[in-house]
Amino acid sequence: MTDALFRNFIDGRFDEPSAIFDSVDPSAGTAWARMPAASEADVDRAVEAAHRALRSDLWRRMTATARGKLLVKLGDLVAANAGRLAELETRDTGKIIRETRAQIAYVGDYYRYYGGLADKHEGTHVPVDKADLDVTIRREPIGVVAAVVPWNSQLFLSAVKLGPALAAGCTIVLKASEDGPAPLLAFAELVHEAGFPAGVVNILTGFGHDCGRRLTSHPLVSRVAFTGGPSTARAVVRNTAENLAYTTLELGGKSPVVVFADADLDSAANAVVAGIFAATGQSCVAGSRLLVERSVKDEFLARLKRKAEAIRIGDPQDPATEMGPLATLRQRDWIEKVVAESLTAGGMLVTGGTRPVGSGFYYAPTIIDAGSADLPCVREELFGPVLSVLGFDSEAQALALANDTPFGLASGVFTSNLGKAHRMARDIHAGVVWVNTYRAVSPLVPFGGYGLSGLGREGGLDAIRDYTRSKSVWIKTSDEPIPDPFVMR
Repeated sequence: MTDALFRNFIDGRFDEPSAIFDSVDPSAGTAWARMPAASEADVDRAVEAAHRALRSDLWRRMTATARGKLLVKLGDLVAANAGRLAELETRDTGKIIRETRAQIAYVGDYYRYYGGLADKHEGTHVPVDKADLDVTIRREPIGVVAAVVPWNSQLFLSAVKLGPALAAGCTIVLKASEDGPAPLLAFAELVHEAGFPAGVVNILTGFGHDCGRRLTSHPLVSRVAFTGGPSTARAVVRNTAENLAYTTLELGGKSPVVVFADADLDSAANAVVAGIFAATGQSCVAGSRLLVERSVKDEFLARLKRKAEAIRIGDPQDPATEMGPLATLRQRDWIEKVVAESLTAGGMLVTGGTRPVGSGFYYAPTIIDAGSADLPCVREELFGPVLSVLGFDSEAQALALANDTPFGLASGVFTSNLGKAHRMARDIHAGVVWVNTYRAVSPLVPFGGYGLSGLGREGGLDAIRDYTRSKSVWIKTSDEPIPDPFVMR
């Protein structure tokens, strides 16, 4: 283990931790750094700092244009430091360096986008039915925001929360996952360098039972933005019963990818491989359920098998590596359990289902010809490189299979028939439908799901409004005295 020690960032300062824990390099299975374990007292200090900053003239009186310039500067700093942040994310989570570099470089665009929007979300004038009253609607920051993100794609998942929240004038306490928090704790240095006033952004890490619970239930928190799994989300919702904070939840998925016989099968195969094996399948939008028209199913599975077995598994820091390890040992244990149960229940292993030789939390790209939609691998979110395959004979059957899930985050449709594409996009119950592509994102486009995939949307123009509350201002324009007080105006 190295001597690397990371620190929480609270009220503009990097604190010496009162408690620490080891962070594990998933490619080696050994500890590489020490992380601060924020206590309830640390959370209180962070939230109180955010609350003071919210009410301070330095932030409250700052113009929206000035806030936007800070966000643009932060975006530039993220882009300039993408290489260093990527190396930390790869070391701490096992996500391959070619993915972390590209993704973090693009994260800068999210901060620039919301920096540009900071002075462009406007209030309204209301033409009320009273002749002597002028009414306007102001949009004001909702207050202190508790942002909770998982370890995967953490710079991106933070940007879609911090960007609109800061543009709206809120202050933030961001909790990084205890699994791989290094890049966000390092990102705090860029927040400091950008020049945000002390307390506006606070970044810490710790465990759910004390740090997470206290943060999401804190009486000074007005807004909770959470990304993670449904079970933790239920705990967050219970916590917010204490403070009645407005809450959005971006959760998991069991996303269907529908491939029709008329699709460009080479293109579709590449998209399917990218959708499930990129990031070692550890993505909320992973296309983990493949639905393929039965007339081309065998041919398509053969293509996928060749591509999966050709994936280069190795050191995530090596740019030539195409798939790295899972982030945690418990994740691999869970995947192995579900795969074993699925094969026992009748699933046919096409490829994978094994641990590659060597240390670290690796798991081979795996394809299971499920045969039945009731298999555990089809129903459960595995958050790993496991693709479950089902055949269909008609468009109606494809749609029924696609919607046969309590989740509804993302989906893909591959077809050369324009009408079919429009019908499927209309009728699939998911917040995102990609047609003849997969995993495309943009700061301009809202993102979120249905059902167990969460509540609310992140990204796009309207996201700022979720970090504001409306205030109606009534101004009497007549010089006449107020009449009988017992008559409603």
